[in-house]
Amino acid sequence: MNKFRNVYIGLVHYPVLDKNGNTVATTITNYDLHDISRTAATYNISRYFLINPIRLQAELSERIRRHWVSGYGSHYNPTRKDALAFSQVVETIEDSLGIITEQNKDKKIHIVTTSARNSPRRADFEKIRGLVKDTEIVYILFGTGWGLAESVYEMADHHLEPIYGVNGYNHLSVRSAAAIILDRLLYPLYRKD
Repeated sequence: MNKFRNVYIGLVHYPVLDKNGNTVATTITNYDLHDISRTAATYNISRYFLINPIRLQAELSERIRRHWVSGYGSHYNPTRKDALAFSQVVETIEDSLGIITEQNKDKKIHIVTTSARNSPRRADFEKIRGLVKDTEIVYILFGTGWGLAESVYEMADHHLEPIYGVNGYNHLSVRSAAAIILDRLLYPLYRKD
């Protein structure tokens, strides 16, 4: 099944903000690696990038990923192998864009940022879904910490509307937000009525 091979996602650990608005790097967690990889596999997207410039974190994450994809873990839990095969650790957003460009030669890459905060440049799910349906290359960036740094928003073509709850509380884990966003975005394109 080749559905959604034009969709990429990236979990940005740098540049992101801390609670005081400073640009920082956050730590890759096991949950980031495993859970969002499962979501990527569930929706058969092309690639899930974990973006972190800290060499030791990248090395540890890649070692864990290899354990499940080609090491002992691949025999112990084949479904985790399938999920983690969708993931790749890179140092920068630019590195991930280089890989996407190489795979899609002359196609424009639509960078879509996400946030719990609203933006005047907001695009609704229907607009981004239209890009996916038209087989445009769509790269969705999720932030860690207190959200993506302004420099990431500046490189974006679209800023996806936030996920709204029912009582004003709006602080989902990034893993939950990624699953909800991919489902809202892609489910209408493959569901059977």
